[in-house]
Amino acid sequence: MGLLSNRIARSNLKPGDHIYSWRTAYIYAHHGIYLGDDKVIHFTRRGQEVGTGTVLDVLLVSSGPNRSYIPCPTCVPREDAHGVVSSCLNCFLAGGILYRFEYSVSPALFLAKARGGTCTLAVSDSDDDVIHRAKYLLDNGFGCYNVFKNNCEDFAIYCKTGLLVLDQSTMGQSGQAVSIIGGPLAAVMSTPLRLVTTNIYGMAATAVGVYCVSRYAADIGMRRDVVKVAVEDLTRRLATGVLQVLEPSLPAAPPFAH
Repeated sequence: MGLLSNRIARSNLKPGDHIYSWRTAYIYAHHGIYLGDDKVIHFTRRGQEVGTGTVLDVLLVSSGPNRSYIPCPTCVPREDAHGVVSSCLNCFLAGGILYRFEYSVSPALFLAKARGGTCTLAVSDSDDDVIHRAKYLLDNGFGCYNVFKNNCEDFAIYCKTGLLVLDQSTMGQSGQAVSIIGGPLAAVMSTPLRLVTTNIYGMAATAVGVYCVSRYAADIGMRRDVVKVAVEDLTRRLATGVLQVLEPSLPAAPPFAH
């Protein structure tokens, strides 16, 4: 584990670890909770790993690693379709490299890791609590997959911390979702400063600063719109509609229109 990479050897994994593997030329990562014995519980969009309802889905799926068409002898497909699945580590990685998500990092280390979705300021609960949440959600589901509000990283972070963003009109816990939006947002927010400076390096530095501040403020360990929710209460809220994440639908306008 280091400043530039969270890469880890399989032999160093322990039950309760939040692991991930980069897909799509490092544009997107898939996250899950390691159970031990080469088993991982993770959250998917019924077998897919994206769900924007836009052309972004095509980009992320088509650019991912090649997958084997040979059925895995150890992974038995579940008949239900709520999205939380258990698979072997090889199937989870899908040919990618293994990384471990870091918790309780310092603000300096958090900001030094320029890419979101690799670490958080939040504190992890005990490994037993993490595994209990993951197994409970495997049997009861985690709602509808939404790449910006309820994705695989949100699932893994919830299993590790029990923290949940209850206002689903805002961004979820996911650091990589913040990264996807944060870059363009930083560029937009820094645009008015062209009135102050026309130096391209100054503009770039400003955009990076805005991006880092947005990542820091949106981290699950810093947000004030999160609460600790017991996993049994979470599934009850989902079942009764008190907490609801809507499945994204295809827009009638151009792909990225809202």
